[in-house]
Amino acid sequence: MATKKDETKQEEPVDDRDALEVLESEAKEWEKDAEIDRILKEFRLDAYAVLGLKPGVPESDIKNMYRKKSLLIHPDKTKNPLAPDAFDRLKKAQTELMDEKHRQTLDEAIADARMLLMRENKWNVDSPELRTPEFDKKWREKTVEVLIDNEKRRQRQLRAQMQEEGREQRRADEELEVRKRKRQHEVDWEATRDQRIDSWRQFQKGKTGGDGDKKKKKKLKPIG
Repeated sequence: MATKKDETKQEEPVDDRDALEVLESEAKEWEKDAEIDRILKEFRLDAYAVLGLKPGVPESDIKNMYRKKSLLIHPDKTKNPLAPDAFDRLKKAQTELMDEKHRQTLDEAIADARMLLMRENKWNVDSPELRTPEFDKKWREKTVEVLIDNEKRRQRQLRAQMQEEGREQRRADEELEVRKRKRQHEVDWEATRDQRIDSWRQFQKGKTGGDGDKKKKKKLKPIG
């Protein structure tokens, strides 16, 4: 027969497991919250930064990282109210990096940022400064500047394109309206054809009748 002392010993491991599970759950939630916060703070135009990747990684790394992080912060797996926004940004970043054209444009912007930073500081490819954490930080900051400038330029071009398309559309509408009026004029002209012919005939008849009366009057005019 088990004593109270023995029952206490048997219950302790269960309590320890429960406490451990609670700690693990809290740690997991903290990890999710931290990742959601990180994603939302990253510069959204830099898809690499949003996914937590370095430029130049293979597509397999992009897929694996997206899968790992999407499972971690999926709105169905956390109560964090910001999870949907973070998940959407994560998905958008993965889509952009899997698009060859978009990824090439981003890679070029990042390379331009590195070149500008080296030029500003008169560094070359062998400069030791390029292999320091401080350089990596400055490179990220310069990348943000380049991406912002590129986005502003893209928006200006888009506005100019839309304005030009608007002008072209207005010209096309005006030409269409001119053609419509011309066609309508031809239709109206054809519709009144019989009326115009009849009017002309009546005019001719009246003209002939008038000349006859004049001739008659001349014949009846007394001589001398």
